[in-house]
Amino acid sequence: MMAGEPTLRAGVIGTGFMGVAHTEALRRLGVDVVGVVGSSPERARAKAAKALLPPVYDSVEALLADSDVEVVHVTSPNHVHAAQVRAALDAGKHVVCEKPLGVSSAETADLAARAAAAGVVNAVCFNLRFYPQNQNAAALVAAGAIGEPRLITGRYHQDWLLRETDWNWRLDAGRQGTLRAVADIGSHWLDLARFLTGQQVAEVLADLHTFVAERDHPLGDVETFAGPGATDDAARIRERVTSDDAAGLLLRFDGGSRGVCSVSQVSAGRKNTMEWELAGSESAMAWSSEDPEHLWTGHRGRPNEVAAKDPTIMTAAGIAAAGYPAGHVEGYPDTFRALFAAVYRDIAAGGPSAAPAYPTFADGHDAMTVCDAIAVSARTGTWTKVERNQ
Repeated sequence: MMAGEPTLRAGVIGTGFMGVAHTEALRRLGVDVVGVVGSSPERARAKAAKALLPPVYDSVEALLADSDVEVVHVTSPNHVHAAQVRAALDAGKHVVCEKPLGVSSAETADLAARAAAAGVVNAVCFNLRFYPQNQNAAALVAAGAIGEPRLITGRYHQDWLLRETDWNWRLDAGRQGTLRAVADIGSHWLDLARFLTGQQVAEVLADLHTFVAERDHPLGDVETFAGPGATDDAARIRERVTSDDAAGLLLRFDGGSRGVCSVSQVSAGRKNTMEWELAGSESAMAWSSEDPEHLWTGHRGRPNEVAAKDPTIMTAAGIAAAGYPAGHVEGYPDTFRALFAAVYRDIAAGGPSAAPAYPTFADGHDAMTVCDAIAVSARTGTWTKVERNQ
């Protein structure tokens, strides 16, 4: 928060990987995180002591009943997002929700409509838009720097579910939803493709793969990215898995652009690699999460360029997302700070702006309609239109 502004107060639902990330970013902005709530008070208090989280509420209901909480951050498992967001909206709170907003387009459409009717600030955490160079690139593309966008290609690869002994709640379709790798990480790439091109995905052709068809399921929850050895002593059961380990996606956009993307959570050595390249009629741009400070620009008749993040010469959008000067590297945690800074500017102003600078529930719903089309395409083996008017 800026000096002299009243302190805003937030509560965080979830004490796992994302709950900690949200809390840390909010604290950096000067937001008062008054409390958190977990799957049980006992588990939440243990995690709070370990991760230096704020006090623990005994329940979601207790958090929502606290009049000091103005903003609710939902970072719980996917299957409870819709119910918790709905309850927060009913309590009159501004809401920031981890993606996905819900596990069906019926849920996400309902939440987007409720948030709009309530007039509260609402945001979905497609935080990877908020690397400074991604904000910078989108602004340059919109200004015509590469000519007409034509082809966006790329990938999002991880390896944390490579082995049959790897387990997480995301492997449970009842908690994750129908799609796994595509919905979990592919949705980030798809959102970024839409953000960069300024075009919506109109049709998809999807090929989904389940390479690890059976896994050893520990009897107990395993936190995301828990690391080796976290469940070595746990009792296990053998369980069949049908959700996607990896996917290949072909995309047609409503503005005429085309896209090609691969998604994987079973690519050894790739911890969290997201890359995109956007070819235009005049030049091209490319970026990688493994080298987030640099934006590559390709030319036909002159040398290519690699520009480092430098707030003194970037676009206004790039400058707004940058928290440090040139030469001071910004990474994954900084994307949450930049996203929440944009969200909380609207909250401080009393409500959503006419054109929010952050992804809203409407964007979260759009992402779900694209995932719906991907699931249908994978099942039928055909190009499938994204149905946005259901």
